[in-house]
Amino acid sequence: MSNTPERPFDPASDAESPEILSADMSSPDEITSLADQLAAAQAERDENYQKYVRALADMDTYRRRVMKEREDDRRFAPLSLVKDLLPNLDNLRRAIDAAKTANRIEDLSKGVDMVLKQVDETLAKHGASPITSVGQPFDPNLHEAVAQAPSADHPPMTVLQEFERGYVLHDRVIRPSKVLVSKEA
Repeated sequence: MSNTPERPFDPASDAESPEILSADMSSPDEITSLADQLAAAQAERDENYQKYVRALADMDTYRRRVMKEREDDRRFAPLSLVKDLLPNLDNLRRAIDAAKTANRIEDLSKGVDMVLKQVDETLAKHGASPITSVGQPFDPNLHEAVAQAPSADHPPMTVLQEFERGYVLHDRVIRPSKVLVSKEA
């Protein structure tokens, strides 16, 4: 609401402002020019709006594609490891088949040791390495103590035996080693 009282339109009162009169009395060429400028601005606005809508659609398509690629990467991340482990499994099956017909246990043991070495090499190729435990001081970040045994030969809290080998992937522990730890005799 305005604080000024409403008054009826009086063309004589507006006569004192020459700027208003000159704007109202513009030539037809100026009006056409203004109409052309308005039409050009509206066309530019419409074009920019269409570009905006296309950019939104492109962004949505890109977002969906990236999410699908990320999901595929997550689903198929173990693919190279599985491919590298398959020959190891084939060799293990051959060792089991050979055990059924083998007369010498030494040959079977040698074959299984070769497969075990091949598996360790495959894990190392993918960044996984075994945790060294026996003879090392007990580290709760790397080892899980399953039992303790008195030992006069080793200082307390030294790993005496490894029940299950632990592994690290780069710097992260995948599985701690399950170990037997020494205590005072």
